[in-house]
Amino acid sequence: MPTGSPSGPAADDQPYQGRAAARRAAQGRPGAGAGRRRAAGPAGPGATGPGRAGRGAGRRPAKKRFIDYPRFGKDGWRHWMPSWRQVTAVCIGFFGALVGLVGIAYAMVSVPDENLAATAQNNVYYWADNTQMVATGGEVNRQILDIDAIPKSMQNAVVSAENKTFWTDKGVDPMGITRAVYNMARGGETQGGSTITQQYVKNTRLTQQQTFSRKFKELFISIKVGATLKKTDIMAGYLNTSYFGRNAYGIQAAARTYYGIDASKLNPSQSAFLAALLKGPTYYDPAGNTDIDPDATAANNLKNSKERWGWILDQEVQDGRLSAADRAKYAAYPMPKTPTKNAQLAGQVGYLVETAKNYLINNKILTPDQLTQGGYEIHTTFEKPKVNALEAAVKKVQAAHIKPGGTHVDKSDKADPDKDKFVQFGGASLNPQSGAILALYGGTDYTKHFTNNADETGAQVGSTFKPFVLAAAMTHGVRNPDLGESQTDDQRTPVSPDSVFSGKNKQQIMTYQGKPWYNNDGQPWYQPNDDGDNFPRVTLRDALDRSLNAPFVQLGEDVGTDLVHNAALAAGLVPTSHNALDDYKNSVTYSIGTSSPSAIRMADAYATIDNHGEQNEPFSVQLVKHGGEPIWQHDTDKRAKPKVAFDANVADTITGMLADVIKKGTGTTAQLDGGRPAAGKTGTTDDNKSAWFDGFTPQLSTTVVMFRRDDQTHVDPKTGKALNNPFLKMYGTGGAPTIHGNSFPAQIWKDYMNSVLTRNVPKTPFQKPSTTVGKLIYGNVPSPTPSPTETTPTPTTPPPTMTTPPTTPPTTPTDTPPTTPTDTPTTPCFPWDKNCGTTPTPTDTTTPTGQPTGRNPNNPNHPNGGGG
Repeated sequence: MPTGSPSGPAADDQPYQGRAAARRAAQGRPGAGAGRRRAAGPAGPGATGPGRAGRGAGRRPAKKRFIDYPRFGKDGWRHWMPSWRQVTAVCIGFFGALVGLVGIAYAMVSVPDENLAATAQNNVYYWADNTQMVATGGEVNRQILDIDAIPKSMQNAVVSAENKTFWTDKGVDPMGITRAVYNMARGGETQGGSTITQQYVKNTRLTQQQTFSRKFKELFISIKVGATLKKTDIMAGYLNTSYFGRNAYGIQAAARTYYGIDASKLNPSQSAFLAALLKGPTYYDPAGNTDIDPDATAANNLKNSKERWGWILDQEVQDGRLSAADRAKYAAYPMPKTPTKNAQLAGQVGYLVETAKNYLINNKILTPDQLTQGGYEIHTTFEKPKVNALEAAVKKVQAAHIKPGGTHVDKSDKADPDKDKFVQFGGASLNPQSGAILALYGGTDYTKHFTNNADETGAQVGSTFKPFVLAAAMTHGVRNPDLGESQTDDQRTPVSPDSVFSGKNKQQIMTYQGKPWYNNDGQPWYQPNDDGDNFPRVTLRDALDRSLNAPFVQLGEDVGTDLVHNAALAAGLVPTSHNALDDYKNSVTYSIGTSSPSAIRMADAYATIDNHGEQNEPFSVQLVKHGGEPIWQHDTDKRAKPKVAFDANVADTITGMLADVIKKGTGTTAQLDGGRPAAGKTGTTDDNKSAWFDGFTPQLSTTVVMFRRDDQTHVDPKTGKALNNPFLKMYGTGGAPTIHGNSFPAQIWKDYMNSVLTRNVPKTPFQKPSTTVGKLIYGNVPSPTPSPTETTPTPTTPPPTMTTPPTTPPTTPTDTPPTTPTDTPTTPCFPWDKNCGTTPTPTDTTTPTGQPTGRNPNNPNHPNGGGG
């Protein structure tokens, strides 16, 4: 029954006063539709019931939202505090999104290829005995090793020092990465990756910049690398690419740089030292690095290195990678070698490396780009004892005789007072049976003298070229004067060592048809001999002993300089654009050495004579490896096969003639100790501008050259163009009146050969020819002047230019040297000076019409050659 006024509104019809009022009503607090809390008593007018008036009165509030925030039904701070369900949901959502982003990033970041810089290496050159000569020639001082070549002690040292969990982790250290990112975000010190895998990735696939983006990439690439590469590959890559200081990249370069050994020979103590360098060689190299940081003194660095070295060994014991007993063996700090300046190529080494490198490139075994990228093991033919011996022989002569600065001065030559300035030597020594280059002398020092004097220098060879004239004459023969210029061998007459020619000084040279040879200006050619030697009739054997020019110039014309040229090439010489070997046409003096091949090639050409006419191409590399595997070997190369240049009898006959040169000719200065058989030839060029000695034993063929030339590049002040420095005269050089092949070059040759041909090397005699070579002929021999008699002699017809020899051959000059007078000479004597202490033999000094002044008119750069 209703208790309120019949005219008032019902409780259900009261107007809605809002959610706040509804909440207060629900909580029993005063508000719309309810009164203050009253004591129990009769209901007043309008009351709806006993107790709390209006509770739950009004319209029902809306339901909770899907995301209940701010929170429904909460007031004050609770209204804004998320529930635990909301916090959990947010966390799950955040980490889910993070995982999604990581997954997308992982999928998007690919593993880049290894940087070329990370794989660039040096090339390692080895002596003939397989000991290391030098590591050089590539972009980076690095030699990459397989994991099997890296000692376990080195692997253990870096794991204990850098990343104890390397063998089991996934390639990253989350805590280390978080710490690094946090520090960089705060602007603090940048940090590197903490695992070996991350360091490997940074070294080989990323830059060294410490940036957030690089760190981000490093993280994901490291995870992928850790999941796809073997741990052993990562370890090898890390140790092959890490920088150890002193320009050493990789463990092999570091082992060679600090201890002079291969990495495979490192012991645990040395490995711990090298592992300490990975923390920063600037501060852990005991030699110090004050040029980088003044605080990185040797004392400070030594202290740092010792502490970390000891700590690493202790860590290996703690980790079970080194026993305590083994640790006790390494109580002493392994002090490394003192660093040396970048002088790897100093002395002769640079010339040897240059020669080997050129051989590889010129023979298309390796390209320049491949050599630049590096990583090759190049096993050369050079024998270190022989290289040292050749250098010592040169230095001995230099120290005793060559004194730049005016010690030896020819006061009559005011234009060039210092005769010892710019004196240079070059040399090469080969194995005649194989062509292997065993030793070179390229100059005083590769880092100071940049021209390899064992290679082409432009120094003309002079009379050392004469054996090739003999080879052509004995192989093909002189031409028949009644036939045309080109003749077959069966139309010619082969020459013997006893064939007779005119050795007269200033002898007029005739064509093979017996007519005067005219130069381009229409003048006849008169060939002088060195020092004016004059022998009207002489055998070729004696002419070679005395190094007379006229007989060989005439012989070259009779045979044909084209065939002389071919004989020189068959022996091993190679024409180039500037060595004048191809300048044989219309060059009357070609046969006496106006060309300028290299010392290497001359040694090889003489080796062909020594090797019974079989020519071996000279080579300086016998094996090339890459990645430890052979990729080229000389023994299997087609160039390793010898070629027949001359008949063995021809070669052995010339060998006998060259042996006589040393026994009793111009080369007596080169006689070897103990009567060891030797053969050789002297060579001197016009105006004393170069001197050679080429010689051999059955085991060794060696060439030595001497000349004077300024190395420095001089520029024409008017045109700005580089000037071609000329060869300088050597009159007065070393205190000697003249320099011949039998002087300093022969002395160097002798000292070197005596040094390397020890008692253990047998004194093998030369092989004699099995048959006689050629026929006795008479070539352009002037008629002897009749002796005066009381009656007029019956005129006789002189022998023709090329005829069958008479029954009784004319008497040839003997090999007995002039008698030495008893008078004591007043000038210094050298053992090679044939006029030392003697009175010069009068010679024909009359200069016929057209006598040249010492130059080949067809090539002003070519001298007449010379004996010496």
